Amino acid sequence: MTIQSAFPAVPIQSGLSGLADHYDGYIIDLWGVLHDGAKAYPGAVDCLRRLRERGKRIVILSNAPRRAEAVARRTAEIGITPDLYDHLLSSGEEAWQSLQARQDPWYAELGRRLCHLGPARDRGMLEGLDIDEVPDAAAADFILATGLDGPEDSVATYEPALAAGAARGIPLICANPDLEVVRDGVRELCAGALAARYEELGGEVRYHGKPYPSVYRSCLDLLSIADQARILGVGDSLRTDIAGAAGAGIDSLLVIGGIHAEELAIPPGAPLDPQRLAALSARLGHQPTASVPTFTW
Repeated sequence: MTIQSAFPAVPIQSGLSGLADHYDGYIIDLWGVLHDGAKAYPGAVDCLRRLRERGKRIVILSNAPRRAEAVARRTAEIGITPDLYDHLLSSGEEAWQSLQARQDPWYAELGRRLCHLGPARDRGMLEGLDIDEVPDAAAADFILATGLDGPEDSVATYEPALAAGAARGIPLICANPDLEVVRDGVRELCAGALAARYEELGGEVRYHGKPYPSVYRSCLDLLSIADQARILGVGDSLRTDIAGAAGAGIDSLLVIGGIHAEELAIPPGAPLDPQRLAALSARLGHQPTASVPTFTW
Protein backbone atom coordinates (compact mmCIF):
# COMPACT_ATOMS: atom_id res chain seq x y z
CA MET A 1 0.00 0.00 0.00
CA THR A 2 1.33 3.43 -0.87
CA ILE A 3 0.26 6.84 0.32
CA GLN A 4 -1.69 8.69 -2.34
CA SER A 5 -1.27 12.44 -2.73
CA ALA A 6 -2.57 14.80 -5.40
CA PHE A 7 -0.56 17.80 -6.55
CA PRO A 8 -0.35 20.45 -5.17
CA ALA A 9 -1.31 19.24 -1.68
CA VAL A 10 1.33 17.28 0.21
CA PRO A 11 0.01 15.28 3.17
CA ILE A 12 1.61 16.34 6.44
CA GLN A 13 1.95 13.57 9.02
CA SER A 14 2.74 14.13 12.70
CA GLY A 15 5.38 11.39 12.67
CA LEU A 16 6.34 7.98 11.32
CA SER A 17 3.82 6.03 13.39
CA GLY A 18 1.04 6.59 10.87
CA LEU A 19 3.19 5.44 7.96
CA ALA A 20 5.29 2.60 9.33
CA ASP A 21 2.98 -0.28 8.48
CA HIS A 22 2.72 0.80 4.84
CA TYR A 23 6.42 0.07 4.22
CA ASP A 24 8.87 -2.77 4.82
CA GLY A 25 12.06 -0.94 3.84
CA TYR A 26 13.43 2.54 4.37
CA ILE A 27 16.22 4.50 2.70
CA ILE A 28 16.94 7.25 5.22
CA ASP A 29 19.06 10.37 4.88
CA LEU A 30 21.50 11.13 7.66
CA TRP A 31 22.34 14.83 7.89
CA GLY A 32 19.21 16.97 8.39
CA VAL A 33 17.06 13.96 9.27
CA LEU A 34 18.87 12.00 11.98
CA HIS A 35 21.45 14.57 13.11
CA ASP A 36 22.69 18.12 12.52
CA GLY A 37 26.38 17.27 12.21
CA ALA A 38 26.98 17.62 15.93
CA LYS A 39 24.19 15.72 17.69
CA ALA A 40 21.23 13.46 16.99
CA TYR A 41 17.88 15.18 16.69
CA PRO A 42 15.43 14.64 19.56
CA GLY A 43 13.35 11.55 18.89
CA ALA A 44 15.38 10.33 15.91
CA VAL A 45 17.06 7.41 17.69
CA ASP A 46 13.77 6.41 19.27
CA CYS A 47 12.09 6.45 15.87
CA LEU A 48 14.76 4.23 14.33
CA ARG A 49 14.45 1.82 17.25
CA ARG A 50 10.69 1.59 16.86
CA LEU A 51 11.05 0.83 13.17
CA ARG A 52 13.59 -1.89 13.94
CA GLU A 53 11.29 -3.40 16.58
CA ARG A 54 8.67 -3.75 13.85
CA GLY A 55 11.09 -5.64 11.62
CA LYS A 56 11.67 -2.86 9.12
CA ARG A 57 14.79 -2.98 6.97
CA ILE A 58 16.79 0.25 6.97
CA VAL A 59 19.57 1.57 4.76
CA ILE A 60 21.06 4.90 5.77
CA LEU A 61 22.11 6.78 2.65
CA SER A 62 24.35 9.80 3.15
CA ASN A 63 25.89 12.28 0.74
CA ALA A 64 28.93 12.41 3.01
CA PRO A 65 32.17 12.60 0.98
CA ARG A 66 33.86 9.96 3.12
CA ARG A 67 34.16 6.18 3.22
CA ALA A 68 31.12 4.41 4.68
CA GLU A 69 33.15 3.06 7.60
CA ALA A 70 34.23 6.57 8.61
CA VAL A 71 30.65 7.83 8.36
CA ALA A 72 29.36 4.94 10.48
CA ARG A 73 32.04 5.57 13.10
CA ARG A 74 31.15 9.26 13.39
CA THR A 75 27.44 8.47 13.36
CA ALA A 76 27.87 6.06 16.26
CA GLU A 77 29.70 8.73 18.24
CA ILE A 78 26.59 10.89 18.22
CA GLY A 79 24.29 8.05 19.22
CA ILE A 80 23.12 6.47 15.96
CA THR A 81 24.63 3.02 16.46
CA PRO A 82 24.83 0.13 13.93
CA ASP A 83 22.06 -1.84 15.67
CA LEU A 84 19.61 0.84 14.49
CA TYR A 85 20.05 0.07 10.77
CA ASP A 86 20.99 -2.75 8.40
CA HIS A 87 23.41 -0.95 6.10
CA LEU A 88 25.02 2.46 5.65
CA LEU A 89 26.10 3.75 2.26
CA SER A 90 27.75 7.07 1.44
CA SER A 91 28.38 9.03 -1.74
CA GLY A 92 32.05 9.02 -0.80
CA GLU A 93 32.08 5.23 -0.65
CA GLU A 94 30.58 4.98 -4.12
CA ALA A 95 33.14 7.46 -5.48
CA TRP A 96 36.04 5.61 -3.80
CA GLN A 97 34.87 2.22 -5.07
CA SER A 98 34.64 3.61 -8.60
CA LEU A 99 38.16 5.05 -8.40
CA GLN A 100 39.56 1.89 -6.90
CA ALA A 101 37.98 -0.59 -9.33
CA ARG A 102 38.04 1.55 -12.52
CA GLN A 103 35.68 -0.92 -14.17
CA ASP A 104 33.47 1.85 -15.53
CA PRO A 105 34.87 2.94 -18.93
CA TRP A 106 34.80 6.59 -17.79
CA TYR A 107 36.99 5.75 -14.81
CA ALA A 108 39.21 3.41 -16.82
CA GLU A 109 40.25 6.35 -18.98
CA LEU A 110 41.22 8.60 -16.06
CA GLY A 111 44.87 9.31 -15.45
CA ARG A 112 46.57 8.81 -12.08
CA ARG A 113 47.38 12.41 -11.09
CA LEU A 114 44.71 13.65 -8.71
CA CYS A 115 44.13 17.13 -7.27
CA HIS A 116 42.04 16.98 -4.10
CA LEU A 117 39.75 19.89 -3.22
CA GLY A 118 38.49 19.36 0.31
CA PRO A 119 39.30 19.44 4.02
CA ALA A 120 41.85 17.24 5.75
CA ARG A 121 39.09 15.18 7.39
CA ASP A 122 38.23 13.80 3.93
CA ARG A 123 41.70 12.54 3.11
CA GLY A 124 40.66 8.99 3.87
CA MET A 125 39.16 9.13 0.38
CA LEU A 126 42.70 8.97 -1.03
CA GLU A 127 43.84 5.93 0.93
CA GLY A 128 44.16 2.63 -0.91
CA LEU A 129 44.01 4.19 -4.37
CA ASP A 130 46.56 3.86 -7.14
CA ILE A 131 46.94 7.62 -7.60
CA ASP A 132 49.59 10.33 -7.45
CA GLU A 133 48.34 13.38 -5.59
CA VAL A 134 49.41 16.73 -7.01
CA PRO A 135 48.77 20.08 -5.33
CA ASP A 136 47.74 22.00 -8.45
CA ALA A 137 44.88 21.35 -10.89
CA ALA A 138 47.18 22.61 -13.65
CA ALA A 139 49.25 19.43 -13.22
CA ALA A 140 46.41 16.98 -12.56
CA ASP A 141 44.57 14.46 -14.72
CA PHE A 142 41.39 14.96 -12.72
CA ILE A 143 40.00 16.71 -9.64
CA LEU A 144 38.32 15.02 -6.68
CA ALA A 145 36.06 17.48 -4.84
CA THR A 146 34.92 16.48 -1.37
CA GLY A 147 34.04 19.89 0.08
CA LEU A 148 35.35 23.20 1.37
CA ASP A 149 37.97 23.58 4.08
CA GLY A 150 35.75 25.53 6.47
CA PRO A 151 32.57 27.61 6.86
CA GLU A 152 34.56 30.78 6.16
CA ASP A 153 35.43 29.56 2.65
CA SER A 154 33.34 30.24 -0.44
CA VAL A 155 33.32 28.87 -3.97
CA ALA A 156 35.44 31.88 -4.95
CA THR A 157 38.21 30.52 -2.69
CA TYR A 158 38.59 27.64 -5.13
CA GLU A 159 38.14 29.63 -8.33
CA PRO A 160 41.81 29.43 -9.39
CA ALA A 161 41.85 25.63 -9.17
CA LEU A 162 38.45 25.26 -10.81
CA ALA A 163 39.36 27.66 -13.62
CA ALA A 164 42.68 25.91 -14.23
CA GLY A 165 41.05 22.50 -14.40
CA ALA A 166 38.23 23.62 -16.67
CA ALA A 167 40.68 25.38 -19.00
CA ARG A 168 42.63 22.14 -19.40
CA GLY A 169 39.46 20.09 -19.88
CA ILE A 170 40.11 17.65 -17.04
CA PRO A 171 37.10 16.04 -15.32
CA LEU A 172 35.97 16.65 -11.75
CA ILE A 173 34.58 13.91 -9.51
CA CYS A 174 32.05 15.26 -7.02
CA ALA A 175 31.85 13.05 -3.93
CA ASN A 176 28.98 15.03 -2.41
CA PRO A 177 26.29 16.54 -4.68
CA ASP A 178 24.77 18.60 -1.84
CA LEU A 179 25.02 22.35 -2.32
CA GLU A 180 24.95 23.04 1.41
CA VAL A 181 24.26 21.55 4.82
CA VAL A 182 23.29 23.01 8.18
CA ARG A 183 25.90 22.11 10.79
CA ASP A 184 24.70 22.85 14.31
CA GLY A 185 22.56 25.72 13.01
CA VAL A 186 25.17 27.17 10.60
CA ARG A 187 24.90 26.75 6.83
CA GLU A 188 28.02 25.44 5.10
CA LEU A 189 28.70 24.95 1.39
CA CYS A 190 29.39 21.45 0.09
CA ALA A 191 31.23 19.91 -2.86
CA GLY A 192 28.10 20.21 -4.99
CA ALA A 193 28.59 23.99 -5.00
CA LEU A 194 32.13 23.54 -6.37
CA ALA A 195 30.86 21.11 -9.00
CA ALA A 196 28.12 23.52 -10.08
CA ARG A 197 30.70 26.25 -10.61
CA TYR A 198 32.95 23.85 -12.51
CA GLU A 199 30.10 23.12 -14.91
CA GLU A 200 29.50 26.85 -15.33
CA LEU A 201 33.15 27.13 -16.39
CA GLY A 202 32.57 24.42 -18.99
CA GLY A 203 34.10 21.57 -17.00
CA GLU A 204 32.89 17.96 -16.97
CA VAL A 205 31.57 16.59 -13.65
CA ARG A 206 30.90 13.01 -12.56
CA TYR A 207 28.55 12.96 -9.54
CA HIS A 208 28.16 10.29 -6.87
CA GLY A 209 25.32 10.05 -4.38
CA LYS A 210 21.78 11.38 -4.26
CA PRO A 211 19.82 12.00 -6.45
CA TYR A 212 21.70 9.88 -9.00
CA PRO A 213 20.31 6.43 -9.89
CA SER A 214 23.37 4.25 -9.25
CA VAL A 215 23.42 4.83 -5.50
CA TYR A 216 19.71 4.01 -5.26
CA ARG A 217 20.23 0.78 -7.18
CA SER A 218 22.80 -0.19 -4.56
CA CYS A 219 20.35 0.63 -1.75
CA LEU A 220 17.55 -1.39 -3.34
CA ASP A 221 19.91 -4.35 -3.70
CA LEU A 222 20.84 -4.06 -0.02
CA LEU A 223 17.19 -3.92 1.07
CA SER A 224 16.26 -7.01 -1.00
CA ILE A 225 12.55 -6.14 -1.05
CA ALA A 226 10.84 -7.25 -4.24
CA ASP A 227 7.89 -4.86 -4.08
CA GLN A 228 9.23 -1.31 -4.46
CA ALA A 229 5.85 0.05 -3.40
CA ARG A 230 6.84 -1.15 0.08
CA ILE A 231 9.96 1.04 0.20
CA LEU A 232 10.07 4.64 1.44
CA GLY A 233 12.84 7.17 0.89
CA VAL A 234 13.18 9.68 3.73
CA GLY A 235 15.12 12.95 3.50
CA ASP A 236 15.09 16.69 4.05
CA SER A 237 16.13 17.87 0.57
CA LEU A 238 13.73 18.12 -2.35
CA ARG A 239 16.67 18.41 -4.76
CA THR A 240 18.48 15.25 -3.65
CA ASP A 241 16.38 12.98 -1.41
CA ILE A 242 12.95 13.51 -2.93
CA ALA A 243 14.18 13.72 -6.52
CA GLY A 244 16.33 10.63 -5.99
CA ALA A 245 13.45 8.60 -4.56
CA ALA A 246 11.24 9.58 -7.49
CA GLY A 247 13.94 8.56 -9.94
CA ALA A 248 14.23 5.19 -8.19
CA GLY A 249 10.48 4.64 -8.42
CA ILE A 250 9.77 4.68 -4.68
CA ASP A 251 7.64 6.82 -2.37
CA SER A 252 9.27 9.67 -0.47
CA LEU A 253 8.85 11.43 2.85
CA LEU A 254 10.16 14.97 3.28
CA VAL A 255 11.41 16.04 6.72
CA ILE A 256 10.45 19.70 6.57
CA GLY A 257 12.50 20.77 9.59
CA GLY A 258 15.77 20.20 7.73
CA ILE A 259 17.47 22.10 4.91
CA HIS A 260 14.23 23.77 3.75
CA ALA A 261 13.06 25.01 7.15
CA GLU A 262 14.30 28.54 6.51
CA GLU A 263 12.72 28.71 3.03
CA LEU A 264 9.43 27.48 4.45
CA ALA A 265 9.63 30.15 7.16
CA ILE A 266 8.10 28.01 9.89
CA PRO A 267 7.74 29.96 13.16
CA PRO A 268 8.85 28.01 16.27
CA GLY A 269 6.03 25.74 17.40
CA ALA A 270 3.75 26.67 14.50
CA PRO A 271 2.29 24.13 12.05
CA LEU A 272 3.39 24.20 8.43
CA ASP A 273 1.10 25.76 5.87
CA PRO A 274 0.55 22.99 3.26
CA GLN A 275 0.29 25.58 0.48
CA ARG A 276 3.73 26.94 1.35
CA LEU A 277 5.20 23.46 0.97
CA ALA A 278 3.28 22.93 -2.26
CA ALA A 279 4.66 26.18 -3.67
CA LEU A 280 8.23 25.21 -2.78
CA SER A 281 7.77 21.75 -4.32
CA ALA A 282 6.39 23.31 -7.49
CA ARG A 283 9.24 25.83 -7.70
CA LEU A 284 11.92 23.16 -7.33
CA GLY A 285 10.04 20.63 -9.42
CA HIS A 286 10.05 17.79 -6.89
CA GLN A 287 7.06 16.65 -4.85
CA PRO A 288 7.23 14.26 -1.88
CA THR A 289 4.59 11.64 -1.28
CA ALA A 290 4.12 12.96 2.25
CA SER A 291 5.94 15.06 4.85
CA VAL A 292 6.67 15.20 8.56
CA PRO A 293 7.94 18.09 10.71
CA THR A 294 10.81 16.00 12.10
CA PHE A 295 11.94 12.37 12.04
CA THR A 296 10.05 11.25 15.14
CA TRP A 297 7.61 8.47 15.91
